[in-house]
Amino acid sequence: MSGLLRLVPGEGNPAPLAAGPLPGRSRPRWAADPVAELAREMAEVCAAAVHPDEIAAVLEAGGLTGEQIAERYGRRDAFELATELFALVPRAHPEPEPRPDPWRVTPGRFGLRSLVFTLPGLGYALGSPLPEGPHERFGQPAGTAALVASALVAWALNQALAHRAYLRLAAGGKAAAARCLAAGAPLGAALATAAAPALAAPARTAAFAAGQALYLAAATVLLVLGRERLLLLALLPTAAGGAALLVGNPPALVGTCLLLATTGGALAGAGWETVRALRGERAPAGLPAPPLYASVPYGLFGLGCGVLTAIAALGGNVADNAANPASGPSVISLTLSMGAAEWLLYRCRGRALAALAAVTTPAGLLGRAARVLAGCVGAYLAVLTALVLLVGSLWPGGAPPTGAALAALLALGAVLWTGLLLQAYGAAWLPALLCTGAAAAEAAALAPGPPSPLAGRLIAGGCAAVVLLVVAAVRLGRITTHR
Repeated sequence: MSGLLRLVPGEGNPAPLAAGPLPGRSRPRWAADPVAELAREMAEVCAAAVHPDEIAAVLEAGGLTGEQIAERYGRRDAFELATELFALVPRAHPEPEPRPDPWRVTPGRFGLRSLVFTLPGLGYALGSPLPEGPHERFGQPAGTAALVASALVAWALNQALAHRAYLRLAAGGKAAAARCLAAGAPLGAALATAAAPALAAPARTAAFAAGQALYLAAATVLLVLGRERLLLLALLPTAAGGAALLVGNPPALVGTCLLLATTGGALAGAGWETVRALRGERAPAGLPAPPLYASVPYGLFGLGCGVLTAIAALGGNVADNAANPASGPSVISLTLSMGAAEWLLYRCRGRALAALAAVTTPAGLLGRAARVLAGCVGAYLAVLTALVLLVGSLWPGGAPPTGAALAALLALGAVLWTGLLLQAYGAAWLPALLCTGAAAAEAAALAPGPPSPLAGRLIAGGCAAVVLLVVAAVRLGRITTHR
């Protein structure tokens, strides 16, 4: 078949093109040279080429021989003609097709996770009669320190376990993750339970700490295996008890039974899902999981987050030996905001990937990534502020936080959110060390003397947040981060 080939717009296959003028068209004055006419006909091919050899390949694929090139165009061969065509037509490389966002998720799932993060807090209100007794030197009921210590141990161990289980999930599927959880969750629950008697907690407080440890272990299993709805069902008794607290004080026995129902439901659900996963189809063997110590920074980060949250909840009470009416709404708002925080983490990763496709220089990527980070952090802090004001207005006997207290809570929120973002990009040690360092500084500020606990929270949390945000901006501004 004689003639040349040209690419038809919108199609991937070449179609034959006659060597002479197109039917129904007159040859323009500027195309008196047949090479210029050919350049017009092959404009799309020539503009998209990155080397003359690409044009030569199209010419040869169209069946144009060396004799025809010499006769029609006065050039020695296809390569000489292609070089001239490459020089005649300016470059106009087509833009790549927009790639789908791998981090695009629906917000509904994270609303559900907000509930399962928040509802357990009602358990402390239902179980408040359990740690009652002679007050400790900080004005808290006997056993409060032991209960907090047990919660911190559980939080740290479950954070490390979740990281380990997610690695197993990626490498070997749900069966591998279930084996990891079946081994780690009971061990973590046992260590967290033992923390309360080790601090000489009263019997009722030790029992509450045991239930707390068992629930947190079961919740970790269900969340890793993606069973948020089942966990929400287990929390319904506690939610019902929390609703009852709004209209009166149910008997202590009723509150205890509701807490036992939630703990038992979570344990039963975790056990059932673990067995199902172990019996399920196993994924092909993937990359071996990193060593155990790779999960240590995630546990440290969980410990630091737990201490910072406990200080936000009890710091004012400990320092003043009195109840702080604003601490309850603040902590509830922080837990409620975790669903929005997770969604914004996905959103930040997706927008940062889009920024990489939209810029052409490293400086442009850094600036675009910094704007993406600022927008997502700002959105999260706006959600947290709105929740604080809303919960504070609805909280019985509650009061909105002062400007300084709100700023300290926002600094804590920024630390938690940015630390989780850096962990998602594989930077685990820096958030862990900064978070635990800020927790140690805030704990030291609880002692009498300057700075005050609130000032300590502002200084330590603010400094940690600034450092984490700067590091996150620099990391997002690197091309290799988004591989």
